[in-house]
Amino acid sequence: MLDETLLDSPEGLAEADQRGLLRGAAESGARVRTAARLAVEAGLGELKPDGRPRAVLIAGPGAAATHAADFLGTLAGPGSPVIRLAPTGVAPVAGALRWELPGWAGSVDLLLIATPDGTEPGLSLLAEQAYRRGAAVAAVSPAGTPLAEAVAGAHGLFVPMATAPYEQDEQPLAASAPGVLWALLTPLLALLDRIGLLTAPPDALEKVADRLDHIAERCGPAIEAYSNAAKTLAGELADALPVIWTEGTSAGPAGRRFAAALAELAGRPALVAELPEALAAHSALLAGRLAAGADPDDFFRDRVEEQPALHAHVVLLRDRPIGGLTAAPAARELALSHDTPISELEPEPGGELETLSELIAVADFAAVYLALASRA
Repeated sequence: MLDETLLDSPEGLAEADQRGLLRGAAESGARVRTAARLAVEAGLGELKPDGRPRAVLIAGPGAAATHAADFLGTLAGPGSPVIRLAPTGVAPVAGALRWELPGWAGSVDLLLIATPDGTEPGLSLLAEQAYRRGAAVAAVSPAGTPLAEAVAGAHGLFVPMATAPYEQDEQPLAASAPGVLWALLTPLLALLDRIGLLTAPPDALEKVADRLDHIAERCGPAIEAYSNAAKTLAGELADALPVIWTEGTSAGPAGRRFAAALAELAGRPALVAELPEALAAHSALLAGRLAAGADPDDFFRDRVEEQPALHAHVVLLRDRPIGGLTAAPAARELALSHDTPISELEPEPGGELETLSELIAVADFAAVYLALASRA
């Protein structure tokens, strides 16, 4: 059950936030600025790329690398050369994971490694393999790790990950934590801007940091739930099955990250799909037992000792559609026709990076509040 009183208690939230999740969300803007500065200090501005790579291969553990590849591929546009290298292994631990380059990878390709750990032997071996194949290598991870040494040995570009003092303990960082995302993603954005694969110049990254600061002011722990979009959404998703529908180029990866964050941080399952296909994919689900208006099989049974029935709650994440074409009215009609509540998040006007960052930030705050207030 959700502790709604905790949502309006900044002190209680801070005490419950043993993993630094809320601090990471609130400090996302500062994390972007620090990560961008570290990328420059690592020599990113001195790079003189010889054309665009044929393929950009991204490797790393868990949600961190998955989300980075998703965001970068989306921002690179149609025909994106961004490919995530999925690991193999017997367990999701640093010593067990292994990565392999495709057989065709070579001197015209770029390998990006993103990890909040840096001790994975498989990633160090991957950097060495890329060097032997003649591929360029760049990595973002904590400084002083075996991966940093391996990238230096491969004559690659290493950018130290922007971390906070409270993240230096022995507890591993959650891959879906807000601070982890921006610390890994920001240098990769700057690098791919440098080689001309996408547009993320320094002023655009500064606007992203400003937008994240703005969301932190609107959705921070000191803002009461009635005027806090993230706290409101967390309360609405308590005891519900989130059904996340996205519309617009930027909204897709934001929705997929939201679903992953709900699972990893709050321990909540969620479904995610893009409009308009989501309407067909989830119409039977909303017409079934998960609909808020679904009638239990025995209305007169004793419910005193029962857990509340799990019902769907639609969350519509929208980027501003191009050309005015939108499936949002049909989405609202489908949800409401089955008595299913629907919440909507739509960013303020801005560039693609800014709108993406706003959707991510509000959803991250909501996932963190749900995790803390439900004692996940």
